[in-house]
Amino acid sequence: MQVNKLRSSCYAAAVGVLLSIGGEPAFAQSDSQAWVSDELSTYVRSGPTDGYRIVGTLNAGEQVEVLETSGNYTRVRSNSGDTVWVLSSEIQQNPSAREQLPVLQAQVDELTQELDGINDTWDQRVSSMTETLEVREQRIIELEARNRELDSEAEQSRQQVRALQARLDTQEEDLLMRYFMYGGGVAGAGLLVGLIVPHLPRRRKKRDRWF
Repeated sequence: MQVNKLRSSCYAAAVGVLLSIGGEPAFAQSDSQAWVSDELSTYVRSGPTDGYRIVGTLNAGEQVEVLETSGNYTRVRSNSGDTVWVLSSEIQQNPSAREQLPVLQAQVDELTQELDGINDTWDQRVSSMTETLEVREQRIIELEARNRELDSEAEQSRQQVRALQARLDTQEEDLLMRYFMYGGGVAGAGLLVGLIVPHLPRRRKKRDRWF
């Protein structure tokens, strides 16, 4: 999409250049230069009025040299060197389309080459950015997969910790129960001994026979 926009902008610029060329002289010229109108071949006369005889024609778009002007006629020298009179309205100061066409075609070719170069450069940049983007996307996918693996491992570790904590709690309860049972047994045995001992028969002391 961006390539197409760039290409359209460049073509628009090229059209603008060509239009500006069409509105201005495409060649360096002096005041004595003129061109026959592009409309039709123009009849020329031997003098500066309609009363003079027609002595030939000038081809449409032909370049001539302006020598002088008299009334509605201008005396010009053609490419063949002939000096004739032609209606001033049938010559123009700007180069004819036939004269401008090769120059315009050369400019079009030059602009086309520039556009091709711009398009090639842009395609290379787009290709490079696409490759970079693909590499980054692949890296993101790998990191996300690794993150999921780490999350799974962390969850397994939490489950193991909870299981070990449960076992520890159970062992502590068993140990406390044993302590209670052992203490209760010792206390019961002491109580039993305390109850039995007072009822045991006492040994009488032997009297001394001398007394």
